[in-house]
Amino acid sequence: MRIGIQTGYWSRRPPKGIQQALVAAEALGLDSVWTAEAYGSDAFTPLAWWGSRTRRVRLGTGIAQMAARTPTATAMQAITMDHLSKGRFVLGLGASGPQVVEGWYGQPYRKPLARTREYVDILREVFARERPVAYDGEFYQLPLPADAPGAMGLGKALKPTVHPFRKEIPVVLAAQGPKNVALAAEIADGWMAGFYAPRMDAEFRALLDEGFAARSEERSPASGFEVLATVPVVVRDDVEAAADVIRPHIALYAGGMGSKEANFHKASLDRLGYQDAMDEVQALYLAGRKDEAAAAVPTALVEEIALVGPASKVRRDLERWESTALTTLLVQGDPASMLAVLAAAQDRTPAGRVRSAAGAALARIAPRKV
Repeated sequence: MRIGIQTGYWSRRPPKGIQQALVAAEALGLDSVWTAEAYGSDAFTPLAWWGSRTRRVRLGTGIAQMAARTPTATAMQAITMDHLSKGRFVLGLGASGPQVVEGWYGQPYRKPLARTREYVDILREVFARERPVAYDGEFYQLPLPADAPGAMGLGKALKPTVHPFRKEIPVVLAAQGPKNVALAAEIADGWMAGFYAPRMDAEFRALLDEGFAARSEERSPASGFEVLATVPVVVRDDVEAAADVIRPHIALYAGGMGSKEANFHKASLDRLGYQDAMDEVQALYLAGRKDEAAAAVPTALVEEIALVGPASKVRRDLERWESTALTTLLVQGDPASMLAVLAAAQDRTPAGRVRSAAGAALARIAPRKV
């Protein structure tokens, strides 16, 4: 299992210490770094800026929202990033939710699975650069039909002027619902999970197998499929104090990222067996009682989907993830905690020795007690 860093999306301002953490983590054997977007910072710009200081790690969007860009615009950015990184780029995509898609982007959210299929189809056409891109789908038409509202009828099928660095840029789909997970296994090169609990590994594997069974023979073998999950990590001497750092994050997703009628994040947590607790969290959050909502998040839930507590406990808990379907664990948190997990993972490998330069960098930004 590889270790990556999920930097997430920004809140009020750029996060501190990420650039130094990435440089130190690369020396420790970091596999990848991922960025996200909601309705503030975008996913591509920080990845290019921070990634320019790295030489080996993979650079992934985790995730770029499909509603934010047309398929061809996303393909252009992916091709550009892949060239600049010399083939290290991974395109992580997600449908987001109706609150963001319809409220922020002003785009309809209906039929997200069908829309995702068309989006990925067009990306593959652009990356291959075998012919001008023409597509006649329910959601995307290239060129725009002459009889479309506002059309001038002058559209022409085009292919990118830039020759892609790779004709197969990996596409990873973020998914939480059962049908979305199966779709990722069917049409993508990887699945990025939300709220992955090792206890549910058998159920997740079954959904992936369902998608693999429907996979086109033209696509790469399912054996090379990547499974990633973002796992928050907070290293503290006290477990409850560490869990308190993560509770507001869970409360936000269960209560504030969507409506009471449609919240895919809450549904994912419900399926883990915490529906009653999440109903309470959502009700408190929607009533504006955010602190109480966070306090209502069970510690047991935090420990299932995150790594919290003293470094020795985090090291032990990490073992639960190593027997799952995950190929890449994306740690998220303060730089010190993230690097502590990376160091713990490397310590268990045969060549698990931290080079002196990496150790010095780690000591500067990751004190033993955070």
